[in-house]
Amino acid sequence: MDFIGFKNMNSYLQPYASGVANVTFEPRCRNNWHIHHGAVQVLVCISGKGWYQEWGKPAVPLIPGMVIAIPEGVKHWHGAATDSWLQHLAIHTQEQPGASNEWLEPVSNEQYNKFH
Repeated sequence: MDFIGFKNMNSYLQPYASGVANVTFEPRCRNNWHIHHGAVQVLVCISGKGWYQEWGKPAVPLIPGMVIAIPEGVKHWHGAATDSWLQHLAIHTQEQPGASNEWLEPVSNEQYNKFH
């Protein structure tokens, strides 16, 4: 399992075959804003609570069983709630040759705390 750190908050990545990964976030941990180029990302919330947000739109709560399809080229972030771990599957579909992730600026505490 790979470890990814975010300002004293941690997430854990367990990749599987065929573009599927299990991602676990500690409370308050979130990834940076990012864009998937050349692929659709599907999030399947497995356990815990968290948030998903597209640039310029309100945040959406992530709860077990929720599925979110993120179109190619959409700037977004996802991560755990303040009081809960979050576990989701990340699945890349419709992947085109040369598909990539563009990692952008961090989600600030001010942005994150607006909906907590």
